[in-house]
Amino acid sequence: MACVRSIASLTSVTHSPRHVSRTSGIVMSSCSVHAITPSSFTGSPISLPRLHTPSPTTLRPRSLVPITMMVKPSLQFIQGTDELTIPDVKLTRSRDGSNGMALFSFDQPSVFDSSGEVGEITGLYMIDEEGVIQSTDVNARFVNGKPEGIVAKHVMRTPKEWDRFMRFMERYSDQNGLQFVKKQ
Repeated sequence: MACVRSIASLTSVTHSPRHVSRTSGIVMSSCSVHAITPSSFTGSPISLPRLHTPSPTTLRPRSLVPITMMVKPSLQFIQGTDELTIPDVKLTRSRDGSNGMALFSFDQPSVFDSSGEVGEITGLYMIDEEGVIQSTDVNARFVNGKPEGIVAKHVMRTPKEWDRFMRFMERYSDQNGLQFVKKQ
C-alpha cells in the first residue's frame, strides 16, 4: 500500500480494503484522496485513471534466470585488500572424513606493507564466486621484533564444509598455479 506522501499536508488519505486473500495473507487495497484545506496551487487539476490490480489468478510467476558472478578467487586478511603472497597450504583430514583442517603459512605477506594504512587484520577471508569462507584463527610470526610471516588455521567440522573449502582451493590453485602434492 503506497500513496504519495508530498500531498499529505494538503489532503487526507483513506485506505479501503478491497480484497483479502485467506491463503496468501495479501491485502489488496486502493487509496482515496480527499481535499480538506484550500491550496494556493494555481496549476491545472489532473485526473489519474484508477489502476486495476490483477487478481491473484492472473499473476504468473516470473521465470528465474540464474546469475553467475565471476569473482577471482582471493585470500584477504583485511576485507577489500587482496593478499599478493601465495601461501604454503597443508591439509589434514580425519580418517572417516567428518572433519579436517587447513594450515596456511605466509612468508613476508604483503598485508604487513599496507596494514597500517588500510586497517587491522581481522581474519583470513577466502573469497570466490560461491561466497566467503572466514577463519579468525590468525597468528603473526615475529623475528627480532619485526613481522616475518602469518599462520592461519581453518577448521572444517563437517564434510560439507570440507567440500566447500576444496572447491575454493581448486579455484584458487588454478588461478595462482598451485598444485596438490600428497604426503607419502
